[in-house]
Amino acid sequence: MRSSKMWMVFMCLTVSFFARIESLSVTVNDVECVYEYVLYEGDTVSGNFVVVDHDIFWSSDHPGIDFTVTTAAGNTVHSIKGTSGDKFSFKAPSHGMYKFCFHNPYSTPETVSFYIHVGHIPSEHDLAKDGKFCSIWTQLMLRSLSSERH
Repeated sequence: MRSSKMWMVFMCLTVSFFARIESLSVTVNDVECVYEYVLYEGDTVSGNFVVVDHDIFWSSDHPGIDFTVTTAAGNTVHSIKGTSGDKFSFKAPSHGMYKFCFHNPYSTPETVSFYIHVGHIPSEHDLAKDGKFCSIWTQLMLRSLSSERH
């Protein structure tokens, strides 16, 4: 019982560090774009995507899909050509609306499963130097343990 409460507290605190986590599937006929707002310059933008069932339906000569991320100003910050899926991560050079586009060179519709994570994930060093976080965590753990004893 104690470990489940500690795990729940830990997960709540961990999730609170993320600004947003989005997941979706899109059908790409030619070009499909998804938009996500980045609140702060320097936020970490990461995620991954995969073409669903590409291993079943694609022949060896399939060119794959292209993936491009552009800023609100139209600058390309990430680009991958001819793939069935990949991971991405970058620091946002500015705040604003980012555009995540998939290009399918074949006329056959492809379903892409796509995950976007936007936010600041603090490093262990950042957490260690933040005494308030450590004291809050300690207080929560002590309360959890003392409530189980009664």
